[in-house]
Amino acid sequence: MGIAWFLVGWKWLHLRTGDPRYADAARLWARIFGINFAVGVVTGIPMEFQFGTNWAAFSQYAGGVIGQTLAMEGMFAFFLESAFIGVLVWGEKRLGPKSHFAAAVGVAMGSWISGFFILVTNAFMQNPSGYAIAADGSLRIASLSGFLLNPWALVQFCHNQAAALVTGSFAIAAVGAFYVLRSGTSPRGSLFLKWGTAVGLAASLVVAFPTGDQQAKMVARHQPPALAAMEGRFESGPMADITLIGQPDVRNRQLNNPIRLPGMLSFLAFGTFHRNVPGLGAFPQDTWPTNIELLYYAFHVMAGLGTIFIGLMALANLQRFRGKLESTSPLLWALMLAFPFPFIANTAGWMTTELGRQPWLVYGLFRTAEGYSKSVGSGEAIFTLVGFAGLYFLLGLLYLFMVGREVMHGAGEAAW
Repeated sequence: MGIAWFLVGWKWLHLRTGDPRYADAARLWARIFGINFAVGVVTGIPMEFQFGTNWAAFSQYAGGVIGQTLAMEGMFAFFLESAFIGVLVWGEKRLGPKSHFAAAVGVAMGSWISGFFILVTNAFMQNPSGYAIAADGSLRIASLSGFLLNPWALVQFCHNQAAALVTGSFAIAAVGAFYVLRSGTSPRGSLFLKWGTAVGLAASLVVAFPTGDQQAKMVARHQPPALAAMEGRFESGPMADITLIGQPDVRNRQLNNPIRLPGMLSFLAFGTFHRNVPGLGAFPQDTWPTNIELLYYAFHVMAGLGTIFIGLMALANLQRFRGKLESTSPLLWALMLAFPFPFIANTAGWMTTELGRQPWLVYGLFRTAEGYSKSVGSGEAIFTLVGFAGLYFLLGLLYLFMVGREVMHGAGEAAW
């Protein structure tokens, strides 16, 4: 999703200026986008089948609600994106510049609409809205607008899409840095560095504020035990601290070796330093997140990497404005080697989201322990998990090989 709007930008600039550099950049990254799309389809379809195979009780309970957006994602977004991706990758010679630009727009819109419907589904599980309880106890949609415009979904969508732009920006900047380091001077690498670092800085800032700030406030209002667990906070009180470093000790209900910023958690959660932030001790223990340690560390990995992203991209843009970015080898190496970290940060962010929701599948309504398929044993679940992990590992190696081949193919400067 992060690469999609780069393609639109480059195709638009080529259409407007006729500069072949932009068409060439879009051509290379459209092929990489196509590889991502293909791997995403192969790995994503089994995830939806799990609703029926592993989570039948949950599907019976909430399928009348979440099934709507999953179907809408397939009908309105996936088909749109898949219809245009082939045209974008292989249809440039058959289409005129305007039609090919329209295909890029269709791909970008399809990918982002798809993301929206998936995030609406997840947001319902985090903060259910627009539903009613049917006579058989299952959930049904009472207000489609209330369901689709769930405030949690709107904030989560903005935060997630900004994070996707960060990921795409870092990938593009990394390839640009690789080209410059490889050949000493590279017009293609210069273009990728310029776009990757500029968009990367803006997106990294948006991830932190306002979207990350609003996401934290949403968690504070609707999932206060999750916020307490994310910060390893066991006691309530005003002037709540943000913990930079520390190790949660759940058994003794304390945080070991903490380094804190006084009052910042109160400000982050409620916009004032003096607001009381409840600790885990203020809630029944059966409502605590089920893996506090992993939740705590996932949140701090996400937040720590996000801070590093802002610093790295700010430094890269400073050097770029000074005209020294391409001659600053240590910074180019940092940009090239940093490309995996947005993937790690996104994964840690989703772990934070999903671990924070526990022990609920639908927050406050339906517990995770009630949602699994009773006919599927733990041994079967572990067997299929190991199988899919092995399959995805092989697909991951194939994915890296194919993307690496495209990057090396693009290292030649003959077209420029």
